Amino acid sequence: MEETHDVGADFCDQVTAIDVSEGIISPLDHPLPAHRSERPTTTTVTTTTFTTTMRGNLRGRSARGGVAAICGVAFLLFGYDQGVLGAVIGLDSFRKEFNDPDRHLEGVIAGIYDIGCFLGALLAFMTADRLGRKGSVVWGTWIMVVGTILQTSATENIQMIISRTVTGVGNGMNTVNVPIWQSESFKSHNRGAMLIIQSALIALGHPLSTFMGLASRQAEPSSFGWRWPIAFQGVFMVLILLGLPFLPESPRWLVHKGRIEEATSVFAILSGNSVDDPQTLLERDEIVASVEEEKKLGEATWGEVFTEGPNRNISRVLLGAGPYMMNQWSGINSLAYFLPITFERNLNMSTELSLIIAGVLGVQYFCVSWLPYFFIEKVGRRKMLMGSAAACSFCMVMIAIMRKVNTVASQWVFVAFTFVFFDVFSLGILPVSWMYASEIMPLRTRNKGVALGVGSHWLSNFVVVFVTPDAIDNLEHWLYVIWAVLNASFVPITWLWYPETARRSLEDMDEVFRHERFGLTKTRSPGNRTKEGGDGVMRRDPEAVLFANEKGSPHS
Repeated sequence: MEETHDVGADFCDQVTAIDVSEGIISPLDHPLPAHRSERPTTTTVTTTTFTTTMRGNLRGRSARGGVAAICGVAFLLFGYDQGVLGAVIGLDSFRKEFNDPDRHLEGVIAGIYDIGCFLGALLAFMTADRLGRKGSVVWGTWIMVVGTILQTSATENIQMIISRTVTGVGNGMNTVNVPIWQSESFKSHNRGAMLIIQSALIALGHPLSTFMGLASRQAEPSSFGWRWPIAFQGVFMVLILLGLPFLPESPRWLVHKGRIEEATSVFAILSGNSVDDPQTLLERDEIVASVEEEKKLGEATWGEVFTEGPNRNISRVLLGAGPYMMNQWSGINSLAYFLPITFERNLNMSTELSLIIAGVLGVQYFCVSWLPYFFIEKVGRRKMLMGSAAACSFCMVMIAIMRKVNTVASQWVFVAFTFVFFDVFSLGILPVSWMYASEIMPLRTRNKGVALGVGSHWLSNFVVVFVTPDAIDNLEHWLYVIWAVLNASFVPITWLWYPETARRSLEDMDEVFRHERFGLTKTRSPGNRTKEGGDGVMRRDPEAVLFANEKGSPHS
């Protein structure tokens, strides 16, 4: 398939070509030779300037499972990163190494990671459309490798601060691109379920880091006690880099770049059908039609992202950023980042008991976070988000009361409602926050829109984490009152402005936003796409369509 590229595109395409001869991707390796296309276990598409190769013969469920697995490892890494500092910051070896940091410095060391993540999200703005979904994840993961090495070897506060920033940049890139890659590789009936699994893996990262800190505490007073939990992040990064060569690029991104033949091959790989199968061609043609319609309006610009226009871009950007910010302003990371020291400083527990309780809480959090897998597509994003926010608000009210009472009995009730808070958070706010933006953005501005949402997530995360160590001591129970009020505000905000995305394709959402105006949504129920037969192709439910048409809108 012949294409013409400018010099800048040629360069980026060359440096992001994937060489898996040693089993691990490097973003600086040379492209594989075109003659590999003759090998039966390799899918290769050649242009005049570069070759893109997918190793192996994964097809159908195996290919989709591979994408889900690598995305899952990336989400597990997100969760582990969020919990690992809280697991080691109270260890004597860590405090001795960094001269017993005060509350303010604790906030800087913890929060600077989120500034790095914000910068990484901005970097994804500028590179993801050029590098592709997989290429961006490659770069993000290698940046994290560098940051992890620097963190593990840190001996000074400034080195730890810089290295956590570097790690955050890589993670910020991945938090933009991994959800997009997954959502563009799955049909709308299972995108939500797959993202529930990824959200559960974020939850698993927390107890894993906590128990890693508890286990390595046995090495005290050696610095191995805090270095090993941080170094363990590298295991996840190696798994990501090993798995990516065997998986396909996003077919939607390929269509957007005009690489139709390669996109057709990827649709066939993901569905398990042949490239000339009618369903493969139907899927491809639907995406091509959507992309062509968007391209009629010209290439997306930065200005377009911040203007309304017929696609309601700025509305979608703001709505997409909302659940990311709800995630942070619920107060979850005020607890999650510092859970062991929250128990130590609020409840006067020992370091070991605090780590044990935090680890057990994390395991329960992980187990409960699987439950939305079974009903999120039926119940929908809106109801789950509103129900979760209301329950989180109630839990924070009870936590605040127990913190104010401050008796032995109330301290254990504090712990109990902390458990409940994590559970209800995982039933709504957690999964919806990571899936919603990528489900409502138009393809042409999806990278920029999702990156803005992720950027808002990490900036909010920074503020929350930065102020928490001081707030625990100075605000006392009022800290949790603030979280309760914010959670309560999410309920009317969601009801008024957030359209339902469940059982709607990405193209369906384009239609929703074209038909709705002035912000207030009428799309409050799940859509009418359903899975029929064994081919997994999404089709309209005829009765649902008839009923919707009788009401005057196919999207309500």
